[in-house]
Amino acid sequence: MSRLRTLVEFYASRPLRPRFDPHERWYTRLVAADDHEAWLLTWLPGQGTDLHDHGGSAGAFTVLAGRLTEQTVGVRLMDRGYSRGATREFGPHHVHRMVNAGTVPAVSLHVYAPALTRMTRYELVDGALRALAVERAGADW
Repeated sequence: MSRLRTLVEFYASRPLRPRFDPHERWYTRLVAADDHEAWLLTWLPGQGTDLHDHGGSAGAFTVLAGRLTEQTVGVRLMDRGYSRGATREFGPHHVHRMVNAGTVPAVSLHVYAPALTRMTRYELVDGALRALAVERAGADW
């Protein structure tokens, strides 16, 4: 088992107190260690992210409740669903979009190594990624 998978499963096994916000996706950082960080996120039906990367950080997430859809970039966006108990790892150059396309709330836990310092948001135009904005830790989230 990889280190990121071990960390995400360890943090997911701890008592957690998710909250839901009807206006925007809720998230909180649970752990800020020297070499990684962990975040708890909630997703009401229809809530999701833009296409984004993780600024050179690798990551892993696990779905604690509900179901999430990850959209990754190919010639078009490709969907892959993850239900409760599913864990996904990804490398430092991964670009994706996450959304709760279902009808029930979802909860997920994410670990990044090293800790996030920036994220680039993208749009897909004629099969190619176009950067829209770079967000920085401490300033934009």
